[in-house]
Amino acid sequence: MFDVTLFGSVFVTLFVIMDPPGITPIFLALTSGRAAKVQRRMAWQAASVALGVITVFGICGQQILDYLHVSVPALRVAGGLLLLLIALDLLTGKAEEPTQTKDVNVALVPLGMPLLAGPGAIVTVILAVQHADGFAAQTSVWLAIIVMHVVLWLTMRYSLAIIRLIKEGGVVLVTRLSGMLLSAIAVQSVANGIFGFIHGEG
Repeated sequence: MFDVTLFGSVFVTLFVIMDPPGITPIFLALTSGRAAKVQRRMAWQAASVALGVITVFGICGQQILDYLHVSVPALRVAGGLLLLLIALDLLTGKAEEPTQTKDVNVALVPLGMPLLAGPGAIVTVILAVQHADGFAAQTSVWLAIIVMHVVLWLTMRYSLAIIRLIKEGGVVLVTRLSGMLLSAIAVQSVANGIFGFIHGEG
């Protein structure tokens, strides 16, 4: 039978890690200045990319990390450094200048990965899938993963209405605040990775 407790546990854990409310201002900052149709497509792309990455790591994540000789702390540090580069662009205003390929890049990096499908979410899914014994448990885990990404898509999709309320000046403010928030997330990710190396994780 369907395991409601396991479903709830995995969903809540992913919700806390992937943080749909927290991703909203970052999504608004990275997609400002684009047509509504493009923004809606980017919301769908980001959620789809995140789900794809999570699915791959859920199915064969541990084997991938072992084959590449990549530890979890290394994954955290790499993700943190990537986020830090994006945060610096937001803080300096460079991310506001659209380019020909930016629509795709923002959906893939940093939204799809590592913001949504970051090291924390990847490790959580790998462990959840490994510890789920039987068809019912596996179904519960994967359904929680899918529902979580639907929530992420809906959050980003309907956050676009905020842009119409805060206008251009508000978007600039959100962009700067998002840069600060993202830089803090990046530094924390790097710090977690360094502590992981010290304690010999992964």
